[in-house]
Amino acid sequence: MTSAFKVYDSTITNESRMYLQLLPSLKQLACEAGDAIMHIYQDPAHWNTQQKSNDTPVTAADLAAHKLLVQGLQQLTPDIPILSEEADIPDWQQRQHWSRYWLLDPLDGTREFLSRNGEFTVNIALIEAGQVQLGLVYAPDNETLYWGSAATGAWKSQRLAPGTAIHTRSAAANLTLLTSRRHSQHESAAIAQLLPADATHNLTTQCLGSSLKLCRLAEGKADLYLRLSPTSEWDTAAGQAILEAAGGELLQLPELTPLPYNSKDSLENPGFIASGQKRSNWRSISLPD
Repeated sequence: MTSAFKVYDSTITNESRMYLQLLPSLKQLACEAGDAIMHIYQDPAHWNTQQKSNDTPVTAADLAAHKLLVQGLQQLTPDIPILSEEADIPDWQQRQHWSRYWLLDPLDGTREFLSRNGEFTVNIALIEAGQVQLGLVYAPDNETLYWGSAATGAWKSQRLAPGTAIHTRSAAANLTLLTSRRHSQHESAAIAQLLPADATHNLTTQCLGSSLKLCRLAEGKADLYLRLSPTSEWDTAAGQAILEAAGGELLQLPELTPLPYNSKDSLENPGFIASGQKRSNWRSISLPD
């Protein structure tokens, strides 16, 4: 079996390499958060669904996973700040001085949780100097764990079983585009602006929830994911780390440059395109108002 700690990138700093040694504990923590979610998922009477100030839902499962993750990370790395969807967001004046921090979405896909379709995840990412260094995504409904970094490559396992290396697939004549279940109309139409004119003839669209879309690209089961509707940085960070480690890319629109983190007051992402293959033939895109 190939070790998950084999270093693929000799430019990784010793400090980042040290954090990679936390992977066994981080994987355990992601699975424990998933178990807490599934315990509540089994009984809708305990969901305690409420609406947050931004008009998005939050459940008892979101909060239970948040509490578990924060407590675990504070024990593992007490000197590293934690930014979670389910906590108050520190002011930009404070965040701009963070050299590294944990970025969490304790339950990515709360609406999928409420729809009981299983397409929700636990997202853990380590951000350093505005870039994703390490990401873990755990899908508790089918107990699938993904993780990746430039230092380790991208991996997939059933819970804590030995991992299998994953890679994006080479672009073929038939492309699979992934879109959000609730925001797919504009994405499906806009992809034609980005792709070469002859690449949209054999395009299949599939809808999928949460950061599973980025993981699907990373394991070579789809080709593209275009998102024009709002997302936040905790929605993308962990999946981006895995996708990039598997050979893909995630670029903000319309600039087609790598998506940065903690670079401004707002934590809302711009539109972006994720691809299983790094492309030099993207066309320009005009985003809707």
